[in-house]
Amino acid sequence: DSLTKKRLNTYVVGASIENASIQNLNEPVTITLQHIDQNTGNAAVHCAFWDFQKNNGLGGWNTSGCEVEYTDMNYTICFCNHLTHFGVLLDLSRTEIDPTHDRILTVISYAGCGASSIFLSVTLVTYLALEKLRRDNPSKILLNLCAALLMLNMVFLINSWLSSFNQPGLCITVAVLLHYFLLAAFTWMCLESVHLYLALVKVFNVYVPKYILKCCIAGWGIPAIVITIVLIINKDFYGNGSLLENNPLSNFCWIQENLVFYTSVVAYVFLIFLMNTAMFITVLLQIQSMKSRTQERSRFWKRSFLQDLKSAFSLMFLLGLTWGFVFFAWGPVRIFFLYLFSIFNTLQGLFIFVFHCLMKEEVVKQCRIHFCCGRFRLSNYS
Repeated sequence: DSLTKKRLNTYVVGASIENASIQNLNEPVTITLQHIDQNTGNAAVHCAFWDFQKNNGLGGWNTSGCEVEYTDMNYTICFCNHLTHFGVLLDLSRTEIDPTHDRILTVISYAGCGASSIFLSVTLVTYLALEKLRRDNPSKILLNLCAALLMLNMVFLINSWLSSFNQPGLCITVAVLLHYFLLAAFTWMCLESVHLYLALVKVFNVYVPKYILKCCIAGWGIPAIVITIVLIINKDFYGNGSLLENNPLSNFCWIQENLVFYTSVVAYVFLIFLMNTAMFITVLLQIQSMKSRTQERSRFWKRSFLQDLKSAFSLMFLLGLTWGFVFFAWGPVRIFFLYLFSIFNTLQGLFIFVFHCLMKEEVVKQCRIHFCCGRFRLSNYS
């Protein structure tokens, strides 16, 4: 059924290597297929492979990643190159997605990253311009997290364009920067959770000399160590993975080796995700415990509930818990969770701006003092 108006005119050739998934090839596989019936009418031919995932697992023909290099009456030469595609920042399965969903997810990713870049820039400028906002440690950690996320988004947005130059050295550099800022962003999310734990749970005896300096060494240094180790082992672990030649967004500089991807990205992200989830639950329980000790059940329980909800959502985006959607992107619900993952994570910068600028009383007050005029302006003594 998947052939519709086409028919198979060659024998089927299969090639595999035991216990290995053949992807991330620098050069396409060349397959020469003899025609069963001569193509005397010069009819159009299509190179295809059998996709076991199509038709709810029944299988079907798929032309993605295969193209006709040459054809005549007697035989056809196909080039097939099934490589991974970063597309939505982090795809754990590293397998192809249906072309329609792939394009939609790519558009969402680029639009979301563009919006996040703008709002992260506004957040950074606001905190850097107003000295009172960046005096405390939480604000300094937030600034570093915003910087890491902004650089991650910027490198992601220009990745395909730089990849189109087909310069191996440039592509390796872009892939390294993308890998570095991804790990840096997660490291700073982890430091956010550690700081919240120290501030709200371990309230006593938590003075750490040169606290922010040590956070900066960890936040920017640990990812650098990981990248350095990968580069020392083999710099060619980074490269260009092109999926479809007629898709301008398909070229992407990223990690080409599955083992490196799973150890230096998936394992790293998963450990931080588990730690931040544990901290998130602990901090929320601590906040609830503190509220129950300091006040009786309020008559305004709806307002209190909404405030708790706001706190929970604020922490979720600050600690990157929405990245956990990708760990559920398997099987029949894979596409649904990839959409959730793309929407929530590419817009992480927007949510940080909303919760930590727009809805933060002290930030709004300082902006009204320094940036507003007329009846919206506040005096320093208000």
